[in-house]
Amino acid sequence: MNQHYYVVIMAGGIGSRFWPMSRTDFPKQFLDILNTGKTLIQQTYDRFAEFIPEDNIYVVTSQEYVSIVQDQLPKIKRDNILGEPSRKNTAPCIAYISFKLHQKDPEASLIVAPSDHLIQDTPGFLRVCEEALKFVNHLNAFITLGIKPTYPNTGYGYIQFEQMAVSKDVYKVKTFTEKPNLELAKTFVSSGEFLWNAGIFVWQVKNILTAFEKYLPEMYEVFHAEKDKFNTPEEGQALKEIYPQCTNISIDFGIMEKAHNVYVIPSSFGWSDLGTWNSAYENFEKDYFHNAVAGNNVMVIDATKCMVHAPDKKLVLLQGMDDFIIVDTEDVLLICKKEKEQQIKDYVAEVKRNKGDKFL
Repeated sequence: MNQHYYVVIMAGGIGSRFWPMSRTDFPKQFLDILNTGKTLIQQTYDRFAEFIPEDNIYVVTSQEYVSIVQDQLPKIKRDNILGEPSRKNTAPCIAYISFKLHQKDPEASLIVAPSDHLIQDTPGFLRVCEEALKFVNHLNAFITLGIKPTYPNTGYGYIQFEQMAVSKDVYKVKTFTEKPNLELAKTFVSSGEFLWNAGIFVWQVKNILTAFEKYLPEMYEVFHAEKDKFNTPEEGQALKEIYPQCTNISIDFGIMEKAHNVYVIPSSFGWSDLGTWNSAYENFEKDYFHNAVAGNNVMVIDATKCMVHAPDKKLVLLQGMDDFIIVDTEDVLLICKKEKEQQIKDYVAEVKRNKGDKFL
């Protein structure tokens, strides 16, 4: 294990598209969405622990989730669980871990990964990570992992890449495109020039800090002003000074789309971002009528292609429904057409307007 290799697992999101299972006080990264016996963040941690020293695995999460991370990842040191005072998207959280690591290890190389993705081929994933780390250690380069698309998904971002490899399996990135409409997604997939953006990044910490200074100078300055307090008892107070001054912006918009040294490794390791109930449906075992069912007492009659999630103790009988998401929890029942799943975020906002935070 290389002592200069680090990973940060980003675990601060609220997973509103997985409502009503995912709640503000216990979001989806801490749930066993696919009934595997492990939560999503536990699976993520276990993957990286195979080749990253345990002391070099960090989690950045919201302050309110620190105790949940401690409960679910008992092997991780408390000092490696970093609680953000507020949610400001991915750029501030990456600036935070980067300044902190640079103070500790100027030669650090970092993998940035979400906590809630599904990866079915762990050995394949680890091979790609090793390739990426080797590449960025020889060049001032940022690697993003791109997934070879299997169909025109409109819920993912897309990466266009040059067709000539600059190194084995590594290609220069041409463009990033946020979630396209169906026609554009079809064009992207048929062209063979586009990959799904997995949101997993690899770079040397010193190089990403230089990029912050160039592309997000105001954010760089507020972190830089407090950098000597990182890895000291004053770190928490420093964050309270820093975060109100940070723009709410993703690393994609803030740096990756502007930088000229971004590369991609086209990959196939059974990836899904598990962002929606449909993505869960795709990764569940199905019955003869293509229903995906989680719950020991669910009975399905004359129904097809449904995603059903219910408590084991509850009898749920479903009849005559096709292509629906049905999620039953102790206090909420969601029945939604699968084609409307992208609107679940909007429905959650409507619940908040009408019912307050009680059911969120």
